[in-house]
Amino acid sequence: MTSFESGRRAEAVAASFLEYKGCKIIARNWRTRWCEIDIVASRGNIVYFCEVKYRRRPSQGMGLDYVTPQKLRQMQFAAEFWLAKHIWQGECSLSAIEVSGPEFTITKVIKDLS
Repeated sequence: MTSFESGRRAEAVAASFLEYKGCKIIARNWRTRWCEIDIVASRGNIVYFCEVKYRRRPSQGMGLDYVTPQKLRQMQFAAEFWLAKHIWQGECSLSAIEVSGPEFTITKVIKDLS
């Protein structure tokens, strides 16, 4: 499986998890020429901008270790871009989901990174 395919599978697992938790998936891999959001989901009056990080082996480090201050700035920019384009009136949250191992197991969820 290529790293692209692994990433897509991890995002699919994360999207299924969010749906199980009562979220509606608005978009997967929402892109513009300047930014990208792995998953946009909503529940109630909150929209969640979710970054999905996958690591196959512990030797690669934990996925959420790669949500750096620079990545947070990119996520904030992308979220603000999406909010402006869609004229969202509710609350929003930057979130991250860590998926690990060959079985694509969700190992950690952070609901609000701000």
